[in-house]
Amino acid sequence: MAARISRLITLLLTLFVCLQAHASLFSNPATSRFVPVDQAFTFDFDQQGAQLNLHWKVKSGYYLYRQQIHITPQNAAIAPLTLPAGQPHEDEFFGKSEIYPQDLTLPVTLQQAANGATLSVTYQGCAAAGFCYPPETRSVPVSAVAASSAPAPVSAQPAPASPLPFSPLWALLIGIGVAFTPCVLPMYPLISGIILGGQRHYSLGRLFALAMVYVQGMALTYTLLGMVVAAAGLRFQAALQHPYVLFTLSLLFIVLALSMFGLFTLQLPSSLQTRLTLWSNRQQGGSLPGVFLMGALAGLICSPCTTAPLSAILLYIAQSGNLWAGAGTLWLYAVGMGLPLIAVTLFGNRLLPKSGPWMQTVKEGFGFVILALPVFLLERVVGDAWGLRLWSLLGVAFFGWAFSVSLRASSGKWRVVQVIMLAAALISARPLQDWAFSSGPATQHAVAPLPFQSLQTPQQLDSALQQARGRITMVDLYADWCVACKEFEKYTFSDSAVRDSLSRVQLLQANVTANSASDNALLQHLQVLGLPTILFFDAQGREIPGSRITGFLNAADFRAHLQKLTP
Repeated sequence: MAARISRLITLLLTLFVCLQAHASLFSNPATSRFVPVDQAFTFDFDQQGAQLNLHWKVKSGYYLYRQQIHITPQNAAIAPLTLPAGQPHEDEFFGKSEIYPQDLTLPVTLQQAANGATLSVTYQGCAAAGFCYPPETRSVPVSAVAASSAPAPVSAQPAPASPLPFSPLWALLIGIGVAFTPCVLPMYPLISGIILGGQRHYSLGRLFALAMVYVQGMALTYTLLGMVVAAAGLRFQAALQHPYVLFTLSLLFIVLALSMFGLFTLQLPSSLQTRLTLWSNRQQGGSLPGVFLMGALAGLICSPCTTAPLSAILLYIAQSGNLWAGAGTLWLYAVGMGLPLIAVTLFGNRLLPKSGPWMQTVKEGFGFVILALPVFLLERVVGDAWGLRLWSLLGVAFFGWAFSVSLRASSGKWRVVQVIMLAAALISARPLQDWAFSSGPATQHAVAPLPFQSLQTPQQLDSALQQARGRITMVDLYADWCVACKEFEKYTFSDSAVRDSLSRVQLLQANVTANSASDNALLQHLQVLGLPTILFFDAQGREIPGSRITGFLNAADFRAHLQKLTP
């Protein structure tokens, strides 16, 4: 009896082992090495009021690309995102980037959301072993959020501060700087005389009160303008999600910057400017109400030197969408412009520097500040890599200009400034140098690409397999965002022995870079998880069991793999 039981157990164990071997032989080889994308990057979200948290649980040995995370709202507006700093990552094809090899939580502040609003969340990741997944897009439904109930934007932790071109403190400094441009500074003595009404016998306190009231009148105009723009900020932010709007605004600010360099002049129509000036001059100088009205009217008369900086600050306010921050920012800008006027009114012209070419230099310097805005906007469209190159180009241009300006000085003490500006220009040029002299896949070898037949749909695949004429068929799935796909091109498919072995194989290739609906249909038809994936079909059009390649193989390993498939 014991012997029979023993033989039965042995028979069952043998049957179990055979079944396991059979399952491993005919199972989908794509699942034997890499997990599906939903297991590699488990995505989840939760919402509490206006705060939406996006979560990714990243499997060990996998990582997400920081620059591939994009959020597009539908019927909603979100605060500007600040992604946490990622871990540095570099490869020879895409250069330097940042990745998230650990779990990631990204807070998103909903500034407004209508009923039925959604967020489209796109992300992409790879396995460290050399296997990349196509970009994934998840639609996240959000509950309705009223604009007034949205909290202040919350940055993801541990995220660094976002380097916005402007802030309220910057507005104050810009206002002071604009006061020393050739369009504004020479006007201060004249404005001071108009404020005083031709009389100089006021006490110091009265002089200060008149000048301050004039500045506050001017600040009132700018403050109201800032509140109006901030009130429209939510609609403005929604529009800023569209690349066409970003390109249009970038072009606009490039034009404004060119005006600061003296290529042309921007100002109100002369007839309207004259009418406002005459109306202001009719006010009674020396009286607080009259002086206040003068200042309010003066705020409407934008001089050629103030139009571009004012437009840049208004863009910053529109993006913030904060009513009080918008009012305070332009109030500080007006106060900055008014500080030299207060000094002139109190102490006469003794404190004003003499006019000269230096004022044009100040104006040109503001032109470079304005150029920072197009770079900031375009970075959202072109990505971090091209954004870094644009910042590098702007840095080279600015420090090169500053170096040329310092050469005009005859004093020897400017030599130190010249050396600093030249060194800064050279440092700023480093990203451009890395890009210009980086070794791209197209310049590394002159070997002609394999004669692949293009493939786009399952129907085209079936048709090509029927025309194989007794040959084995290799189907290569390729995408520009797949690093290992480019490694196959450079290191494996360029090998002469590999090319000779493939000369008797029908070669098909599907480029799924666009990740379109037809691309996804083909990947699902072939049960492909990610790239690189290479499939082999026999002469009858059936996939050869155990032949699928997922991940990179060097030339020697690829030749050995082919030898198992071809007689």
